[in-house]
Amino acid sequence: MAIDPVCGMKVDEKTTKLSHVHKGSTYYFCSQRCLDLFRKDPTRYLTK
Repeated sequence: MAIDPVCGMKVDEKTTKLSHVHKGSTYYFCSQRCLDLFRKDPTRYLTK
């Protein structure tokens, strides 16, 4: 299980269609909203 970097929810990376590669790492998301927020400002969610 992966952790959505925006909301902290557990995400099954094998079944989700919502992912994004940032600086060589793949991140997985529970919803389109979380993915959109991350794409706008990834640094905000990676420096918590």
